[in-house]
Amino acid sequence: MGGDHGPSVTVPACLEFLKIHGDVVIVFVGLQDEIKKELSKYSSSSVDRIEIVHAEELVAMDEAPALALKHKKKSSMRIAINLVKEGSAQCCISAGNTGALMATAKFVLKTLPGIDRPAIATIIPTQYGHNYMLDLGANVDCTPEHLLQFGVMGSLLASAVDHKAQPRVGLLNIGHEEGKGGEVVRKAWDLLSAAPIHFIGNIEGDDLFKDKADVIVCDGFVGNIALKTSEGLARMISGILREEFGRSVISKLMALLAMPVLKAIKRRLDGRQYNGANLLGLKGIVIKSHGSADRFAFKCALEVAYRTASSGLLERITSDMASANAALGLISSEPVLDPQSKDFL
Repeated sequence: MGGDHGPSVTVPACLEFLKIHGDVVIVFVGLQDEIKKELSKYSSSSVDRIEIVHAEELVAMDEAPALALKHKKKSSMRIAINLVKEGSAQCCISAGNTGALMATAKFVLKTLPGIDRPAIATIIPTQYGHNYMLDLGANVDCTPEHLLQFGVMGSLLASAVDHKAQPRVGLLNIGHEEGKGGEVVRKAWDLLSAAPIHFIGNIEGDDLFKDKADVIVCDGFVGNIALKTSEGLARMISGILREEFGRSVISKLMALLAMPVLKAIKRRLDGRQYNGANLLGLKGIVIKSHGSADRFAFKCALEVAYRTASSGLLERITSDMASANAALGLISSEPVLDPQSKDFL
């Protein structure tokens, strides 16, 4: 029910996804009448693989996460995450309120052993493929241990989903040399260097779109700014191309000649194909779709969920994080707060 478009996007995207994957059942959670109304617009041979679970409450896109968690226990978001906890669903996908989704998922599902905080991880396109970047906004203030956990989880994500034997893990910093950056980043460098992953050291901002790392580790403040900056840059480049090619009759003719190249560039820069961020570190798979996602973008988020659910990622994170913590003499000690407690807010 969330995002900018609600069922008008999520329902047809799911129907298209069901045509591709015959081993999937889609459970729509939300206002039953609205979902049925949208479903009635399409004829699908996959109706036997569609279930509807009614939810009488919705979480608004601008609702405070803590308030949504405390007062919206019958929301579609809460019910969908409960289905994952109960084992009735293998993953939850939402285009709704990111903060509320993270808070609810962490409270309901809890974190995996050895993980203090979940991290938002998504695919970043590069010149020759893609990499994974985390965290992208869930954790603004991080300790070195949190960045270590992000590195291990990111490495396992790239290994499980992309089948890479030794994913290259880089730490986003202001320079390549050891000793660069603030105290947290410098200590994180030491921990990542000693962890059982393929840590390649620091990488700079201009390395994000090169084939230098398979996983890029940073705190949520830096990661969110880097992501939004790259999205804005892509839109600016597209806008400049349209403006320049439409400036005169000659430039329009040149655009016609260059159309095959321009379409190829558009496909490669199309951020919709990378929609779907993993909330890594939870005892369950939760995927966050961009709120403005259209049908194509939401279907891409479904593909991310499918690949993640089929990878055995959660078990691998539990095992490898325990090994990393044991090797480094670390323990996970951050408690999950009760939303009824005064400390939660």
